[in-house]
Parts: sequence; C-alpha cells; structure tokens
Amino acid sequence: MNEVIEKRRSIRKYQADKLVTKEQLDALMEAAMFAPSAHNSRPWEFTAITKRELLNEFACIHPHGKMFGTAAAAIVITALPQGGKLEGFFAQDCAAAAQNILLQAVSMGLGSCWCGIYPYGELVTAFSGLLDIKEPKIPFCVIAIGTPDHSPQCRGFFDASKVSYVV
Repeated sequence: MNEVIEKRRSIRKYQADKLVTKEQLDALMEAAMFAPSAHNSRPWEFTAITKRELLNEFACIHPHGKMFGTAAAAIVITALPQGGKLEGFFAQDCAAAAQNILLQAVSMGLGSCWCGIYPYGELVTAFSGLLDIKEPKIPFCVIAIGTPDHSPQCRGFFDASKVSYVV
C-alpha cells in the first residue's frame, strides 16, 4: 500500500499559527489538475482562500465545517457542468481532483478535510453567494488545508467481504 494513501486523514484541528503559502496552494491545485476526467474535459475551477474572515464564514455556514475556524486555507472546487454525452460526469471528475488535493497535502506534510457542498441546494446557494459563483457553475466542495494539530487514527481498512472477482 502506498504510504501517502495510508497516512491520509480528515484533519479537523489545525495549528492556527502555521500559514500555508501561495506556492503550497499552487502545488495542491496543480495536483488536482492532474486528475482524470471524462474525455479529458477538466470541468473544474479552483479558488484558494486564505482570508481569515471568509474561512470563519465557512465554519459558520457549513454544518460539518467547524475546522475552517483553525485552517490556514481552503480550496473550493467549482464544477463546470457540461451537456451532451458528458452530462453528469462533473461530479466524478471533481471528486478525482479533490482526492488528488488530499493526497498531495499529505505528501507535503499538510492536513486536509474535504467537505461536500453539492448537491445540497442551501450550501450551493451560500457558497455561490460568498464567492460570486454564477450559474451554470456549481461550488462542488471545499477542502480545509493547514498544519495538523492532531493525529487521528486510521479508520479505513481492507474488507475482503466487499470484494468479488470475475475470472
């Protein structure tokens, strides 16, 4: 098993005095853009946030987002829905980009926590308003980033009962 995958945790407390640099945020978003997408459509945009007032607002409006109160930064992934044969694939594509951010954060010694926005209408509306995201664009998720202030135990494991083989 890859060590980065084994070490990834949802970090919900950050060291408030440790900042995240623009270079670190750029590296995280670069990793996101290496994610696969249907027909290489890349239906995403990214917004990096370090403004404390906005992070505090995220902590207030997202029901599972209290960690934004101590996070040094956040990255919002905005989906760009497409029609035709790619209709509906933006969710898988943006999720792959989010996972790349989470894994890149671990490799850089940072912590992260993914909070979904889409498909919850009230959260989509709130984040759209805060970040001036206009339809048809959709705020898909927000990821807290910072230096971890705790080390949660691993909660994932291999469960052979969930696997079948067709040979």
